[in-house]
This record gives sequence, structure tokens and C-alpha cells, in this order.
Amino acid sequence: MTIVKLYLTVLLAGALVLVGCKTSTVETRRTERSTAYNALPADQRALVDQGQIKVGMSEDAVYIAWGKAAQVVSSEDQKGRTTTWLYHGTWLEENRYWSYREVSRDGRVYLERYLDRDYNSRDYISAEIVFKNGTVASWRTLPRPVGR
Repeated sequence: MTIVKLYLTVLLAGALVLVGCKTSTVETRRTERSTAYNALPADQRALVDQGQIKVGMSEDAVYIAWGKAAQVVSSEDQKGRTTTWLYHGTWLEENRYWSYREVSRDGRVYLERYLDRDYNSRDYISAEIVFKNGTVASWRTLPRPVGR
């Protein structure tokens, strides 16, 4: 197989994977849970359509607005049972360091020092929503961590 055919095969396979993946959007989640969406009061439907949430919304409304939580944590105290949904964000952390490469000059080989960098993907909790009795009791978004 020639390099061009191999490249085209890999490109086509990648395109098929992307086409086959469904992206979860407010619209797809609204369709998925249409009964719950239609049962929401008009003001909450308007917020959900904009991807916004507020205290008092149901778990279904939050799911439609923001999607599936990355983690679900349950707890209980004297006041009752709570469920916390955690959403994750990702950022790239840059790491700089000195490295060396071989350079040929005048028929001789030298080591040249240069500044190189790597980027590491870092996850963090970007939002948390606390539910009591199935409705939002509180929520907050959290900032991206500051790089070093």
C-alpha cells in the first residue's frame, strides 16, 4: 500500500469515527427527555434552552441544560440526603525545559541548547451542583487552576 493510500485510509477511518459519535447538546438531551422538558415551567424551559440552571430546578432540567455529570457523590447528614453532581473541565499545562540537539557546522557536530516545551492535559472540577430532595439546593462554577 502506498503512503497516499495509507494516509487516505486513516483519514477516512477517522472521519467515520467522528460521524458515528453523537455529540450531546441541549437539543439532543431535550429530545431524549422530552416528557421531563415539557413538564418544566416556561421560565425554566427558557433557561434550560440557554444552557443555564437555577436553584429549585429538577435533576432532569439540569441534565438537559448541562449534560451528564462526570461524577455523582451522595451524602447524608442530620438534615437529610444530598446528591452532588461534579462537572470536569480540562486545560493544558505548559512545561518548559532546556534540551539539546545536534547541529552540524563546518563539518563538525555540536550540541545546541534550546528551550523546549510540553503540554500536559489536566482535569479539574469546573462546577458542582448540590441536590436536596431531587431539586437544586445550590450550585457553583469553579475557575480553572492557575498554571505554575
